[in-house]
Amino acid sequence: MSSPTFPRMHVSLYVADLTATVNFYTAFFGQPATKIRPGYAKYMLDTPSLIISFVENPARVRGDFGHLGFQVETMAELQQRLDAAKRLGLVQREEIGTSCCYAKQDKFWVNDPDGVEWEVYYFHEDAEFNDPRYEQDAAEATACCIAPAHTSAAAPLLLAVPLTVAPSPDAPSAACCGS
Repeated sequence: MSSPTFPRMHVSLYVADLTATVNFYTAFFGQPATKIRPGYAKYMLDTPSLIISFVENPARVRGDFGHLGFQVETMAELQQRLDAAKRLGLVQREEIGTSCCYAKQDKFWVNDPDGVEWEVYYFHEDAEFNDPRYEQDAAEATACCIAPAHTSAAAPLLLAVPLTVAPSPDAPSAACCGS
């Protein structure tokens, strides 16, 4: 692990099944947990610069808070992460050239065992157009930056490849404000 970038973000999530969560995030992050204790696990990541911990407490799990994600620096990095996530069976959906939150982006999405959505995206440029699928008043769309309800089963979990994911063809489309 190289020297971390500061400040770095810390996130703590409640989870229903710590073992399933550790298996998923070890695959998604491409590294083992830094610390595991009864009912607790923590990952300290350099890329992205993040400390994320998980507390096993099924009664407090909430999947409707939105989503998490990170921006990559290059299209090559996005493709590398996407390829790795596909090999692991993590990708729920891909969005190429989407205009959401007035930004043109390419991205892919994964869901953890509790349904928490993660997007990995490359920001191309600001856009004057926001895809109407993501407008709050669209009849059957979800709002930009609010993840849709999950309709597909969790992807099988495999271990040890850098963060990447692939979409399922039946998953509803969603977009995010990653710019």
